[in-house]
Amino acid sequence: MESKPQDVLPSTEIIPLALPKGTEKLCELCQKRAYLQCARCRVTFYCDEEHQQSDWIGIHKRICQLLVPIRTPSLFSMQRARRIENLLKTKELIEICRLVAESKLSEGKHEEAVPAAQACLRCSVDVYGPNTVQLVPAYLLLADANMGMGNVALVAELLSQAEWAVLKSPECGYSVHHRLHRSMGCLHTATGHFEAALFHFANDIYFASEEYGLDSTVTRGGYFLMADVFVKKGEPSIVHSLYTEVAETWHSHLAKLLQSHIQILQKNPDMLEPSFDKGQQVEVDKMLRTILEFEQDESQNEPAHVALVAHSLAMLSFLGGDATKALGFGRMALEASQLIPNHDLTEPIRALLQLLSKDPQLTSA
Repeated sequence: MESKPQDVLPSTEIIPLALPKGTEKLCELCQKRAYLQCARCRVTFYCDEEHQQSDWIGIHKRICQLLVPIRTPSLFSMQRARRIENLLKTKELIEICRLVAESKLSEGKHEEAVPAAQACLRCSVDVYGPNTVQLVPAYLLLADANMGMGNVALVAELLSQAEWAVLKSPECGYSVHHRLHRSMGCLHTATGHFEAALFHFANDIYFASEEYGLDSTVTRGGYFLMADVFVKKGEPSIVHSLYTEVAETWHSHLAKLLQSHIQILQKNPDMLEPSFDKGQQVEVDKMLRTILEFEQDESQNEPAHVALVAHSLAMLSFLGGDATKALGFGRMALEASQLIPNHDLTEPIRALLQLLSKDPQLTSA
């Protein structure tokens, strides 16, 4: 796994573990006997340098000092005030670890997501206890990370634990059910059990629509995953129908974001904030590119759909600050739209290209 130089833990921070005889510590990642400890917090331990580096890159550099008060024994640790303080800090850690794991998963950094997901699960157990529904988000993060690494057997085990926790908590919300069914669908897709996958994606879509609405981008994510199953089953007409639903929803969503972006840009550029974080943009970009490749296939040959998806990618790239990529997709969208007389996307595409023409980076190139 390649890492940026600034992500590598300095060798001075890797120190041998010196413990009294008969005392044993466990590795943060694998729970085997530890021989090293973090020199910064001194409350986190590892079996070897590889696991220490992996944890540093994955999550530990973000939470190193936050672990100190939680893991340091205190004469007052049994006092109610201290317990409440540690509980709040542990809940803060859960949220940090969840966000880091989700971001890395969105960027396709599955191996790096594992330490954050494991830390999220460990902290969740500390707060809520074992086998509770509050552990399900952490189980699903770990399952998604291991799915990306090809550890299918471990994914099945993690999802089984998550499913058991949900079955014991019938009052848990739609969001938990939707995420569990989505992960189960992905597992069955990977193992070739397509009918089971479609069953779970159908449930995913139902619960997501109850939580977020039928036309939400979250719900449409289930449509996209269901389409992947029909790709594997060799049913392009169904794939096309599902991809159209996904593309139209994202096009509408991106058009609204673009309009808001332009209004802020015109009134007060200093107030402008990114519409997507890096992980979100990578995930949406990958999805729309998959749809574009399908629509560009000779058997489809529908310029209206190519224009729609290419325009979506142009808007996404523009909102993400990549003017060069936005220009390329914008030109592709315009070319496709001009194949259809009086196409309703031609003017919006031209307006985006005109906006891009004012970018100093492009005009100076």
